[in-house]
Amino acid sequence: MTSTSPTYAPTSASGATRAQVPADAERLEQRDPSVGQLLSAVTSDLQTLFRKEVELAKAEVKQEASTAGKAAGMYGGAGFAGYMVLLFLSLAAVLGLSNVMDGGWAALIVTAVWAVVAGVLFLMGRARMRTVSPTPEQTVETMKENAAWARHPTR
Repeated sequence: MTSTSPTYAPTSASGATRAQVPADAERLEQRDPSVGQLLSAVTSDLQTLFRKEVELAKAEVKQEASTAGKAAGMYGGAGFAGYMVLLFLSLAAVLGLSNVMDGGWAALIVTAVWAVVAGVLFLMGRARMRTVSPTPEQTVETMKENAAWARHPTR
């Protein structure tokens, strides 16, 4: 049979048990952290903040690269399909024009038309590619805010 009587910890001269003394010291430390603890916490928080900013920048760049890659893939697919259509349309145009003029001149006229079309498409594609942002805009803004806060944390 086990004893159900309570066990008592030895007490100090003040009447506090040894178990109570560390608990009181821990409570005191929790209320008033030391300068070292505060600096450690701030350093840890800053490390976490910058780590998260880097993660945000990576995600933002990855998203922009993914968008640009998809656009380039669509351009490639459309270009190939368009090439096939234009090849046969050009052949039909050359054959049609060769009924009213020499075949060499007909081919030259069709080639000139496609050169103009290619130039226009190049300019349009270049304008679209310029809209892709190479810098992570959101990350740059939050880094500026973080730097301003670090310079004046009480404002």
